[in-house]
Amino acid sequence: MATADQVKALIRCHAEGDNTRFYAIAMQVAAQAARAGHGRFAQELRELVDQMKARGKALDAGRGPGVVPLAQPRGELTGLLTVGYPKTRIADMALEDPLRTRLERALTEQRQRERLREHGFSPMRKLLLVGPPGTGKTMTASALSAELGLPLFGIQLHGLITKYMGETASKLRVVFDAVQSTRGVYLFDEFDALGGERGSKNDVGEIRRVLNSFLQFLEQDESNSLVLCATNHVGLLDRALFRRFDAVLQYELPTPDIATRVMKGRLALLDTTGIDWEATSSLAKGLSHAEVALACEQAAKNAILKHSTVLHDSDLALAIEDRRGTHL
Repeated sequence: MATADQVKALIRCHAEGDNTRFYAIAMQVAAQAARAGHGRFAQELRELVDQMKARGKALDAGRGPGVVPLAQPRGELTGLLTVGYPKTRIADMALEDPLRTRLERALTEQRQRERLREHGFSPMRKLLLVGPPGTGKTMTASALSAELGLPLFGIQLHGLITKYMGETASKLRVVFDAVQSTRGVYLFDEFDALGGERGSKNDVGEIRRVLNSFLQFLEQDESNSLVLCATNHVGLLDRALFRRFDAVLQYELPTPDIATRVMKGRLALLDTTGIDWEATSSLAKGLSHAEVALACEQAAKNAILKHSTVLHDSDLALAIEDRRGTHL
């Protein structure tokens, strides 16, 4: 019968409208039921899945073309912004409680921004995300975007930063004009390339002018958009940046408990009843959330290619060690 993780995965897929994964999990439940001797239930479940798939195809055929996203970078913004419409939710992320609480507070303030403004306050909307690679900073931008039903705009730093005097600052103005005119979540990833400390030994005049321009634009911005800046190297940032943000959110490598939550979430489609989670999470110490997730995906694919839905300790441990070798 269905495990607790499979039930949760089914509910999550239903909430996100991910029918493909929903049916895959349902078929896994049917296979487990058949092995447990519940042949009639397994057959009925397979038939139900087949019926729903057929019904879904018929509905899709009658709908015509899909919805075209409304927000697309054009003109001067082409090459400066990318746009996406993520489905990730805060509930999908394995976060420490203090960080989750701060993100939920940011969402609450955004959802009740008009009420706050009626009393003379501004909602939290300028966030600095700092921490090691693969710990959830970029995923946070996706989750905030999905939770608020806003497009996620990624700023393309390779298109923004140029060698010509004044051109980068001019492009920054175009980006912040977009922040003002189109409400969304705007992510400056690898922000240290733009916000490096002024006066450092590698500093050049143009980069100093760019940072001064960014500080001015950020301070003057009173739009309804969220501006997120993410960096793996907080020590490289100019100290003047920090007071321009409403909050600085710190991301850390996963604790054993968080690592276990990441692994259970990624392996929800497989039979993991034989996994010693405490021992396995110890093996994952020092790896990021993303690295742990990649190890789980590798172990799951290895099992599937062997025509098995059962994952063993040794398989997962080997995948984790492989990721550690890549990590080093």
